[in-house]
Amino acid sequence: MDSTKKLTFYKYQGTGNDFVLVDNRTKVFPKENTKLVNSLCDRRFGIGADGLILLEDDDQSDFKMVYYNADGNQSTMCGNGGRCIVAFAKKLGIITERTTFTAIDGLHHASVKDAKVTLGMIDVDQIRHTDKFHFLNTGSPHHVQIVEDIENLDVDKQGAKIRYGMYGEEGSNINFVHKLDKSTFKVRTYERGVEGETLSCGTGVTAVAVAMHNAKLTNGDSIVIITDGGELTVSFQYVEGKYSNIQLSGPATFVFKGELAW
Repeated sequence: MDSTKKLTFYKYQGTGNDFVLVDNRTKVFPKENTKLVNSLCDRRFGIGADGLILLEDDDQSDFKMVYYNADGNQSTMCGNGGRCIVAFAKKLGIITERTTFTAIDGLHHASVKDAKVTLGMIDVDQIRHTDKFHFLNTGSPHHVQIVEDIENLDVDKQGAKIRYGMYGEEGSNINFVHKLDKSTFKVRTYERGVEGETLSCGTGVTAVAVAMHNAKLTNGDSIVIITDGGELTVSFQYVEGKYSNIQLSGPATFVFKGELAW
């Protein structure tokens, strides 16, 4: 008797931040199997991705997002992953153009038109400033640091040094930023859980936009962020020290569908 288990998966990417997505409304995925998640995300022995996302039923919203880092562990909010799961939900016919879904940091509102997904992020009212960096939480913790020669920066080396040296085992995502003009910034991000540089990070670019505005390095309320994986836009409202109605917008693209046996 054939005891092989089969799993249908979908691959999506948002500005180069790529994910394995699984429709888990029938609870087919072994959620506690961290080794399986890690192996699926492995770029040499698995499908290859920065993370894995499960779409599940939810009583309070259209669906629930369960996010795993590439290391196999469940993690905090992923902005590009959130945009990708919205595109996935539309492909499955769960939603049309607008949705509300539940993630680890609460309810999120989003809209999708063609390949562009706009995702509402959590409010931000606490930002730590020093002479060298800014620190804030946009659903995940983020260290934001200005650098001059961003193109030649060794992000893996410098990111790991700060991630472990300053933030310990729990860590933080590390964003290196260079200002291009009054409302445009180039960003490269070292992501914890991936333990290396990714082509883009949604909560990271959101953190950069908010931090740069709060540090008065831009006066705009719609900031363009250039990553190695593409362009994202972050808009917000700022009133009395609080950033609200934060919107992360950019492409979220279906790559391929496959079936895995194990």
